[in-house]
Amino acid sequence: MTTSRAPETSAPPRARRGAVLGASTIAALGGLLFGYDTGVISAALLYIAPEFSLSDGMQQFVVASLLLGAIVGSIGAGPVVDRIGRKVTLIALSAVFSAGALLSALAPDTTILVVARVLLGLAIGGSSLVVPTYIAEIAPPTLRGRLVSMNQLMITIGIFASYLVGYAFAESGGWRWMVGLAVVPSLVMLAGLFTLAESPRWLLSRGRTEDARKALLRTHSAADADASLAEMSEAMREESKFSYRDLLSPKLRPAVLLGFAVAATNQLVGVNAVIYYAPTILKQAGLGDSAAILSSVGIGAANMIFTMIALLFIDKVGRRPLLLGGTSVVILVLFGLGALYLLPSVHGLGLLLTGGLMLYEAAFAASLGLAIWLINSEVFPTAVRGKAAGVGTVTHWGLDFLISISVLTLINALTPTGLFWIYGLLGVLGLVYLWRNLPETKNRTLEDIESSLRKGKQA
Repeated sequence: MTTSRAPETSAPPRARRGAVLGASTIAALGGLLFGYDTGVISAALLYIAPEFSLSDGMQQFVVASLLLGAIVGSIGAGPVVDRIGRKVTLIALSAVFSAGALLSALAPDTTILVVARVLLGLAIGGSSLVVPTYIAEIAPPTLRGRLVSMNQLMITIGIFASYLVGYAFAESGGWRWMVGLAVVPSLVMLAGLFTLAESPRWLLSRGRTEDARKALLRTHSAADADASLAEMSEAMREESKFSYRDLLSPKLRPAVLLGFAVAATNQLVGVNAVIYYAPTILKQAGLGDSAAILSSVGIGAANMIFTMIALLFIDKVGRRPLLLGGTSVVILVLFGLGALYLLPSVHGLGLLLTGGLMLYEAAFAASLGLAIWLINSEVFPTAVRGKAAGVGTVTHWGLDFLISISVLTLINALTPTGLFWIYGLLGVLGLVYLWRNLPETKNRTLEDIESSLRKGKQA
């Protein structure tokens, strides 16, 4: 029947570009919720603690419960997304986001609040895997870097928005409004997802060739859609059915190790030590409470602004220059921050530290902040992308949890100088590995990147 085939012509270029941008924006709302639900607890906890009479240990448990949920979510999302598809998984995650936000706002006690935080963590961990994977699979190669990196931009916007909402409800102490307002973007995401197509690569992997072509025609010309289908089919014919055990096979090991290295370097340079503890660090340097909080808002703004700037260049400059150059700056700043603490009598130490932390966050945002989601969405074969990308996301969340519960202990044991220098040394190890093993993925198909990794090529 003629109605069973997609039309031989597709929408004009402007319409195709608008379609892929719209679909990517809806999916990337998962990143905004990721950032908002991660950041809002810093303000809300000031009012939750007295209402529920939380000890210091329980406060830490309330915060960390989200990260524990994220670890489980990132592990579980891998096989789920390969089995039921990217779109359906995103719909389920947006529903969990909504339920977690509402339950948090209505929590009558600590137990229910922790359950709600674990639910939010499950959704955050799952979305951190599925959102960049889905966007990478619907985007043309020339736009893929910018669109996948939209997820990281949305995360930074979500964090910044949570600071602003926290400030807006600070006078009234309305922590329930702070955490509950996350339901608004989660419902928008849920509604928008029903208008999107499934990932063409996943459809093709399930034998639904015509559906895959129709999905491609939303964002590709007819000729490009046919070429993409042929290339994907060729790659899939060469791939066997993989299990998690196969991730360590010689064919997949380079991509898995690279995904692990990017995720580990992202965390081991201490970004969440800065995000979670910047006010504490600045207070120890002599700033007052208000000045320390204001400075941390500035650090968050630097994160968001430089993510936006990097998005403008990621598909022009390429992944390697931004990632390697930005990581080098991060390392230099870490050693510089550690050195500043050896000179506590310097006038304006607090301001120097604030400037250094803003430079650190800017360099991180333009490199490792984008790379963890982008690289993990680009380097794995289609048939195992869900499982393999989970290695990177589990590494991210596991190290995030460990860092979040160790920063103050390390400061007390090693001094701030020791803490920053340890992060700097770990960054050097990551930089060396990435310099030797990271291929340039700009304007290349996912199948071409896979072949390059197996051959050990950097370009």
